[in-house]
Amino acid sequence: MKTTVPPRPETTCLPVLSSQNQGWDHILVEQFQLPPGEGNCHYSDEHTICLSLSPRPVRLLQIRAGKAYTGLYAKGHISITPAEVPFFARWDTEDHYLQIRIASHFLQNVAKETLGIDLDRLELLCEFRARDPHIESIGTLLLGELNQQNLGGRLYIESLSNVLAVHLLRQYTAPRLRLSVYEGGLPERQLLQVLEYINEHLDRDIKLADLAALLGISQFHFSRLFKQSVGKAPHQYLLQQRVERAKHLLKQTDRSIIEIAFLCGFNSHSHLGQQFRQLTGTTPSAYRAH
Repeated sequence: MKTTVPPRPETTCLPVLSSQNQGWDHILVEQFQLPPGEGNCHYSDEHTICLSLSPRPVRLLQIRAGKAYTGLYAKGHISITPAEVPFFARWDTEDHYLQIRIASHFLQNVAKETLGIDLDRLELLCEFRARDPHIESIGTLLLGELNQQNLGGRLYIESLSNVLAVHLLRQYTAPRLRLSVYEGGLPERQLLQVLEYINEHLDRDIKLADLAALLGISQFHFSRLFKQSVGKAPHQYLLQQRVERAKHLLKQTDRSIIEIAFLCGFNSHSHLGQQFRQLTGTTPSAYRAH
């Protein structure tokens, strides 16, 4: 029998922070702080993860696919709702959470590229009030990027999205999947090919998909093998190289700092300044003066 609840005016669910206009592909991340209320969600093309950020447990009623779940959501608890599954929630105290929506077609592509499996043969499972330190860690990193206005760059977001997608496929599908893990890093020829590409395109928006496509492997496996070879994740290496080029241009040319920022792939003077200080401990202006 289908579960029903007494009607109550719905809460207007507007996020405090959103990645809507930050250019993140395949994933939407939003932070919510809501007064007591209720709401309905139904995403036809996105899978949804909710991560509780509330400092105090929140009693929550959830109804998904006609089944009701009730319990206290504490900080770090997650719920997972597959695409096309209607979702109703009611909470009696102020709620604070992070919502991650990941595109269905992206998960399908990751399943095919990384696992060689058609996602149509798999079922993504609903979860209520689960604990998953891996998802909590990824959610925390994504929230940090929201707060810092995407300072880590698109390559970083793409890496996190791929890791999250693979984790969902491994842990929350039926039947359970086994993922082959490749070790040993990239062959020297392939590594040099990738490093040369990065060096030649520092002023452009380098995507994880572009780097993986150079070698004809999945984005997930590329990220793992690259880190094994270089000792840094792709986004960390890219940032380091951009700052190194900025250091060279600051000392060897009289170009303006804003011009140098764009030549090195940063989207603004302040973006260069923040990343430069983070890696060198000083500002571009101070570095040029010494």
